Amino acid sequence: MKPWPTVRLSEVLRERRETPSTDDLAFGRVRIVSKISFDKGRIELRTETDTNTGMILARPGDLVISGINAAKGAIAIYGPEHSDPIAATIHYGAYTPKSDRADLKFLWWFFRSRFFRDLLNEHVPGGIKTELKSKRLFAIPIPLPPLAEQRRVVVRIEELAAQIHEARTLRHQTTEETKALIPRATTWLLDKAAWPTSALGEILAEKPRNGLGPQREVDSGGRAMLRINAVSSSTTRFVDMSAAKRVDVADNVAEQFVVQHDDVLIVRYNSDINRVAKPAIYKGANDQRAVYPDKLIRLRPDPTKMTPDFLVFALSSRSVRAQIEELGKTTAGNIGVSGGDAKSFLVPVPALPDQRRIVSELDALQGEVDTLKGLQAETAAELDALLAAILDKAFKGEL
Repeated sequence: MKPWPTVRLSEVLRERRETPSTDDLAFGRVRIVSKISFDKGRIELRTETDTNTGMILARPGDLVISGINAAKGAIAIYGPEHSDPIAATIHYGAYTPKSDRADLKFLWWFFRSRFFRDLLNEHVPGGIKTELKSKRLFAIPIPLPPLAEQRRVVVRIEELAAQIHEARTLRHQTTEETKALIPRATTWLLDKAAWPTSALGEILAEKPRNGLGPQREVDSGGRAMLRINAVSSSTTRFVDMSAAKRVDVADNVAEQFVVQHDDVLIVRYNSDINRVAKPAIYKGANDQRAVYPDKLIRLRPDPTKMTPDFLVFALSSRSVRAQIEELGKTTAGNIGVSGGDAKSFLVPVPALPDQRRIVSELDALQGEVDTLKGLQAETAAELDALLAAILDKAFKGEL
């Protein structure tokens, strides 16, 4: 295939040098670019301004380019379907393609390609780290086929981009369905099995216990103290022991709050009802003698009545979550549960062999879910790389 001729961008682009009036800005008559997203080049707008750095105007049909983030894909078309101009700070530029030389969408796709990023590194002093003003932009030479070929390339890119978008949509749906597998299985095995129930207080070996109150933080030394997100943000049923800070606390004070093997911790309060009373279990020797904070409550079930592992799933069951949500209806702001509230929760109590079987089945399912999530992550990375590869081929004249 014959190579495309090379032209400087000054030959195919004009810079719009209009500025909005002070009154239009002051009275919100012109919307202002807040940012341009990196992924799809979408313009986000606002009406108020607190900038004194000067502004530029963009009109429908312009390419709006972030001088600071152009290399990251912050380039957008302010679509010709709009009727009103918009404003942006002087760190942006507005450019109009010369219609007899360049197609608007061809340039937009080109500016978001790895090919263009390489040209920035090659032709702009400081490369991609330098703010891309019009003088630097216009000096860059680009390969540019005739208009008919530009439009053919755009059609082909958009066909392939649509297929990638469809694949991403299907992957997202699969991801959401994957997230629901464990809750659905928990509901089926616990709620729909009609197990006998008991107040949580009746199956605990000791009273629920709030953790250690606030302590002075230290940069080094001291003792590890869990943060609330060790439970509230844990993505598994286990306590995230890495979510901790160092505090200065006497051993005799801390000792009764040291996290032990098979301790179940729940979140005392949170603004998100879905995290209130969220449970997690600790497994291990806790050699560092980490303690848990008063933002968490410790639960220790009577091993003759309930296993700690099953308790985590029981507290995650739909029937128990409904009781927690009912408590939340009477609370403003942060929603909380007390030890007394926890003791009143009616939880399913199968026989111990059934408890162990259910835990085993749910853990096995979680292992399969984790494997599926790994495959989904790999697929997402492949889809992200696919569009970049398509653009690379397109602007080498190989598409």
